[in-house]
Amino acid sequence: MSKMVMGIGSSHSPVLLMEPPAWLRRGEVSDPQNALLFDQEGKHVQYGELLERSPPALLKELDPQRLAERYEANNNAIARIAEVLLDVDPDIVVVVGDDHKEVYQDDNMPALAVYWGETLPYRPIRLMKWPYEDDLKTELWYPQDDRDYPVAAAFARRLIGDLCEREFDPAHSQYYPEGQGMTHSFGYIYHRIMTKKVWPVIPVSINTYYPPNQITPRRAFKLGRAIRSAIESWPEDLRVVTIATGGLSHFVVDEPFDQAFLEILKSGSIEDHAKLPREKLQSGNSELRCWSVLAGTVEGLSMNLIDYVPCYRSKAGTGCGMAFAYWE
Repeated sequence: MSKMVMGIGSSHSPVLLMEPPAWLRRGEVSDPQNALLFDQEGKHVQYGELLERSPPALLKELDPQRLAERYEANNNAIARIAEVLLDVDPDIVVVVGDDHKEVYQDDNMPALAVYWGETLPYRPIRLMKWPYEDDLKTELWYPQDDRDYPVAAAFARRLIGDLCEREFDPAHSQYYPEGQGMTHSFGYIYHRIMTKKVWPVIPVSINTYYPPNQITPRRAFKLGRAIRSAIESWPEDLRVVTIATGGLSHFVVDEPFDQAFLEILKSGSIEDHAKLPREKLQSGNSELRCWSVLAGTVEGLSMNLIDYVPCYRSKAGTGCGMAFAYWE
């Protein structure tokens, strides 16, 4: 029988693809123009409002030495995740991520989708670029050549049917349009985690960002349960790992909220996930739903928190709370 042997959670912010000078540059150029800023109360705000109420003590978060320490902490945590995955060496990796209108658009925005093509395409032309990108020589950008990564296609197709039997109705894709590549939430895994070995994956996408069909935290947890139930019903002797990426708080860092969510991940129930305040799950914070899926797949396993790293990049408190953990 197949078994879910491990779960892995990781943030996937662009901050993890660049060095601290680029963090500050993004905070300076992009964040003041960001229309998706929500404060710690879940209220939609403008950058100027955040800047006006920002405490003077926040300036210490932008100290070069502190930024360098957090950059190192992020890289150490990612290296640890890569090591853990390599050590367990699964047969299949289920990847749970979200999409920022890179693959799915308003003409078709599924709450849940499973890809079951033979390979998952990587096409760098589809990756988001910033207007000041050429000014930054410190970024660890994704590769600039087309690549194709293996999919556990037969098992992905089977999972689609198994989820239907478990009262989920996933959309599915067997191929992308010409020139279309994977979303950044999957690309991060290949670029930073599967660096020494690439495993066949089952790509699962959920809509976290875009109303009106954002998956709820309760539904996300139940989806995780259903994925694990389906996989562990398979007669093959397969060892499976689930990786979820995204979050934690961004584009405004909210350390208390992040810490509370990590406690829910450590020992919380489906009801704790269901009680997450929906007004706090907007914009980048919405990606906590990916972790709720993960929580359902690892229910009963023990959480190992590798690190939590709050990465500020402006005097207004913008940035991202980075988390790295695994369950076994």
